[in-house]
Amino acid sequence: MANLTIPPITEKNVTALELKPFAHIDILITHVLPFAERTIVSKGDIIHYFSDDVRQCLLLMHGSVALHRSGDGIVLNSESSPFVLGISSQLSSEHLYVRALETSEIAYVSLDCFNQIVANDDLWQHFARLLVYTASRVYEHCAKISQMSAYDIIRFQLVELMQEPSAIRQSTTAATYIKSRTYLSRSGIMRILAELRTGGYIIMQRGILLEINHLPRKY
Repeated sequence: MANLTIPPITEKNVTALELKPFAHIDILITHVLPFAERTIVSKGDIIHYFSDDVRQCLLLMHGSVALHRSGDGIVLNSESSPFVLGISSQLSSEHLYVRALETSEIAYVSLDCFNQIVANDDLWQHFARLLVYTASRVYEHCAKISQMSAYDIIRFQLVELMQEPSAIRQSTTAATYIKSRTYLSRSGIMRILAELRTGGYIIMQRGILLEINHLPRKY
């Protein structure tokens, strides 16, 4: 097994996304892909974790997807390739579904097969690094939108949006992105975005976020 060191966290404000373990994810995909079935999904397609009552693991080869909560459709996380979905919610996944944010390539493999490959090929370090990253991303999202002001939530979501791939940023309005991830009203979101744009804090065109000049801590 390759000896991949864990990078030290030297910045207090570093985000989980900035520490995405690409090398570990690539190793997991390389080992599992020969046993998977590849397919192309279109933007907006819904992807479920079960196929004929068999729990599936999803290898995101190309593109990007969002993880939704079934009850209200709230986005819990979004990820771009490479990534592996379905391994951090092995005990329960009926309350979750995945939606393609753009045309993407996904490879399906049963969760039992994935787990067996991890055990047989001694991939536990890579598996653990992916689990830590996935849990950190969801925790970071939930922690930063709970007990925050509307502006604080929008500020955080705008920063998240700027970190998304250009294909997502250029096809999703800032208001839609924020609304899908929070309980804020669309009118409230639009009002604050308009004020930020008028104040020169952000640059938007037809609702698309082009640039963040400066987002004050308090507003």
